[in-house]
Amino acid sequence: MLQRIRQWFCPDLAIDLGTANTLVAIQGEGITVNEPSVVALQKGSRRVPGRGTAVGKLARQMLGRTPDSITVVRPLKDGVITDFELCETMLRYFIRKARRQRSGMRPRVVIAVPGGITPVERQAVFNSAERAGAGRVFLVDEARAAGIGAGLPISEPLASMVCD
Repeated sequence: MLQRIRQWFCPDLAIDLGTANTLVAIQGEGITVNEPSVVALQKGSRRVPGRGTAVGKLARQMLGRTPDSITVVRPLKDGVITDFELCETMLRYFIRKARRQRSGMRPRVVIAVPGGITPVERQAVFNSAERAGAGRVFLVDEARAAGIGAGLPISEPLASMVCD
């Protein structure tokens, strides 16, 4: 009973933190956020314009249409965080956008990460998600997440292959 109440107030989130796009899905609702993995910054200050909302689609729209004092940055390269602060800012924005006007509870978050990243890189993703507002964070290899999403019987002793 308590679990159902928690789910109603604060459903679990799944995040595909991609180099090009980030997707956020809410349990029972599907994908609610699908935006570019980019952040706009004021040069020299590392401040995100627009009260921290120049992230995703808005940041991409700023490309080529802003003064030279603003630059658009990708905080990930090849599925690995290259700028921890910006990744945290981006995750915070996407988590808030996905949750809309829900309770103040921090959601449980599952993040798909590339299978070949190092333990240090995994820890960086974990820490960024926690600081961005996630309650509990679970990291899952992208191939396993894709298999689960495709409905493959991952817990059975059957061979399955996921191609990306």
